[in-house]
Amino acid sequence: MGKRLFVSVDLDGLADEIAAVQDHFEDASGLNFVDPEQAHVTVKFLGDTDSERVEDLVGELDAAVEDAGVDPFEAEFGGLGVFPSLDYISVVWVGTRTGGEELTRLHEAVEERTTAMGFDAEDHEFTPHVTVARMEHAGDKSLVQEVVRGRDPDVGTLAVEEIRLKESTLGPDGPTYETVERFPL
Repeated sequence: MGKRLFVSVDLDGLADEIAAVQDHFEDASGLNFVDPEQAHVTVKFLGDTDSERVEDLVGELDAAVEDAGVDPFEAEFGGLGVFPSLDYISVVWVGTRTGGEELTRLHEAVEERTTAMGFDAEDHEFTPHVTVARMEHAGDKSLVQEVVRGRDPDVGTLAVEEIRLKESTLGPDGPTYETVERFPL
């Protein structure tokens, strides 16, 4: 049985600030909000992974952190954006004001190690971001566009000291995430 895995930087301690950003969109129908307690930057989505590969994966992620050569750093989160575009919104996110460079270096090192193991390469350029909502239908797209264009919220600063290998379990109330392993910077 496989595990649905991803590598992340978790926004520990910033749940209230993420919830405050989501409040800007509370009148928009069609949005599914991410649990603020589970807010994170996805460094690499790995998908369904054979349990037997996890040990090797942990070794490679250890090596990737070393490859990246990133020391613990502060990342400041704020501002709003969407994927893929304001005309066709599927994801609403908060970006990074600082720390994006370090997050990108971690992503590139993890990407290199995991694709060498046979995991799928990313099909788009890495943009460090925190997903706050997914758009199910475009009922209130114009309201979402208005908030994204008009607001520039500050979410706060996070001391990034590790990346985590997480397992995602899909349940009736959305996904729950569990930390499989931690990799200190």
